[in-house]
Amino acid sequence: MSWLWQQVPSPLGRWRKEGIPSFAAAGGALAVTGFFSPAFAHHALGGRLPATAWEGFLSGLAHPVIGLDHLAFVVAIGLVAAGQPWRYGIPLGFVLAGLVGTGIHLAGWDPLGLTELAIASSVVLFGLLLVQPRQIPSWLLLIGGSLAGLFHGYAYAETIIGAQPMPWVGYLLGLSTVQYGVALLALWAAERWGLRIPGLTRWAGWAITVVGAAFLILAVVGA
Repeated sequence: MSWLWQQVPSPLGRWRKEGIPSFAAAGGALAVTGFFSPAFAHHALGGRLPATAWEGFLSGLAHPVIGLDHLAFVVAIGLVAAGQPWRYGIPLGFVLAGLVGTGIHLAGWDPLGLTELAIASSVVLFGLLLVQPRQIPSWLLLIGGSLAGLFHGYAYAETIIGAQPMPWVGYLLGLSTVQYGVALLALWAAERWGLRIPGLTRWAGWAITVVGAAFLILAVVGA
């Protein structure tokens, strides 16, 4: 297999030298896990409600990591924010709006219909933003990311519906920490590797678009 990879033409051949194939393989494994284990993909505790603040924190840390649709969007918003004047504020707006969306669900309100459809659509949209060459204004990305955050946050709350207040606090703290951390990591990677590996961000955008499209199809079929 190593010999076969060496035959792959540029730019993929260069990615091997930069260690990109290992990352891609890990992403592929995560994608397979996400598609074939949908019941587990949104529950870090295997479906059990967190009973303590620490368990809530762990559940919050794991949710956007083991939920492929959410992870794809968090990575996308970090990549989109790279090079923007508000590059730290754009993912932060998503995270804060996610807290609002989670609060809306925990409060028992139901104003956000077709949540899964909206989440999948947001993944497709931000994936396509990475593919197109024009730079989108920071304020528009902030608004779009924040609107998406409401729906993502609303879905996140499913993990802790019925839990006590302290697990809620731990969950939201862990969720916010890992989301912002992953987004900043993606932002850093885009600014560090984007210029060294031409087309890398665009390829990432297509991959994210494909993931979003798959979840969009599932959302439409299941609607």
